[in-house]
Amino acid sequence: MSMLDIIAAAVTPTESDQARREARSKAQAVAGANDWLSMVLDHHMQVEAAFGAVKAARDIRSRVAAQKRLGIVLTGHSNAEESVLYPALARADEKGHAGTAYSEQAAAKTQMAALENLDPMSAEYADKLEHIRGAVAHHMYEEEGTWFLELQQKTPAAEQAKLTQRYKEEFDRYVGSEAREESNRAYKSGT
Repeated sequence: MSMLDIIAAAVTPTESDQARREARSKAQAVAGANDWLSMVLDHHMQVEAAFGAVKAARDIRSRVAAQKRLGIVLTGHSNAEESVLYPALARADEKGHAGTAYSEQAAAKTQMAALENLDPMSAEYADKLEHIRGAVAHHMYEEEGTWFLELQQKTPAAEQAKLTQRYKEEFDRYVGSEAREESNRAYKSGT
């Protein structure tokens, strides 16, 4: 890991797996059927599965392919959040959460780009992948545990419907319906 990775790991709090499960469960309990929050939670699970697929890949070709799938779903998801949900957080007087969210996602994108320059089968690659996975897991915990629950509580129903439509459009704009369906199949099959 680079010195920047070491510093970032030292200052990024890590919550327990139990705390993450509880936050997700709480968010799932308040998410509607096919609303923006349910889509976010589904994407979070796809991202987790995609990280697992990269880590589990045993040869260069499959690891690079899995990394590409991870990059697509992660970027599509983050672009949708950045275009739709973070501005909504700011409008809901949660500017601090919005600013932190943008910063965390920019860091993840930067680190994913750095990952592309490493030997996919090296220890350095594995370390960086785990660092990124940990940072993304913490980011998802923040969203699921408080940020998006606050957004849902503070946003009127009519605006919720607009957020849902716009979030779906932004995700599909980057990921595309074919890639989205492939990612959903891979997530559901556990590969």
